[in-house]
Amino acid sequence: MFDPIDLFGLYMKVTGVPTLEAARAADPRLQGKSLGLVNGSSWIALWATYFGRQILPGVKLVNVGNEAVQLNFMNAHHKGEPCPPPVNIELFVRYAEDLVALWPVDAVLITCSTMNRAAGAVKDAMARHGVPVVQIDEPMMERAVANGGRILVVATHGPTVKSTQALLRETADRMGMQVSFAGATVEEAFERLGAGDIAGHNEAIAGAIREACVGEKIDVVVLAQLSMTVFKLSYPDCRAAFGVEVLTSGETGFERVGEILRGRKPSREAATSVRIAES
Repeated sequence: MFDPIDLFGLYMKVTGVPTLEAARAADPRLQGKSLGLVNGSSWIALWATYFGRQILPGVKLVNVGNEAVQLNFMNAHHKGEPCPPPVNIELFVRYAEDLVALWPVDAVLITCSTMNRAAGAVKDAMARHGVPVVQIDEPMMERAVANGGRILVVATHGPTVKSTQALLRETADRMGMQVSFAGATVEEAFERLGAGDIAGHNEAIAGAIREACVGEKIDVVVLAQLSMTVFKLSYPDCRAAFGVEVLTSGETGFERVGEILRGRKPSREAATSVRIAES
């Protein structure tokens, strides 16, 4: 069991409460910037907030998303119906529109790998507002394809697999390159994640990587979901541990957003007021 006081205390240390003021950004180019996060479920907002603040300190993060999106996708996948369901794509567009209407964000990041098929519709909608959109897996796929060789795509959630593989093929076509990949779905890791066993989740993924590397030559590994980014907490030096680079969308996705934000002026002057965050 856990102490609920400790639980809520740790949670709030990560998320804080909303404030109109901006935290001090170590990089002045990020000062006063805001990032809208479109999530496929509310629980993943903790991941988006934690890794977003690690990689983009000082940027205001605004999350949106609920469990119904993930449940509807899972149900459609189970029934063999079109995935993602059209209503999910429509909802992601509305989420992005709501973010812009409520707080003029400087960019939008779609954090859901399973819903990467919604990226085109969201980008079209945000183009009318001049707001750039990043699908969190795109930078990771670009790096994997550019690396060349055999790519191992690891997922822990079955409904994510087809969307991720489709994005990998599309990325290779867009870059004019051939792609060779193998896939591994580690459902055990997702079950351990849901039970709060982060170490067990990470070890299940590590086992799948080791097994694949023994069976064939793997040149780069991509972890297909933002939730899998916690793997790097156990294995920060993957080349030393597995002899191969392991890419996560939580790292490459937020890094790409950082590149975009550093080249934009803040969308709201009030956002440039500074509050020095407590350490």
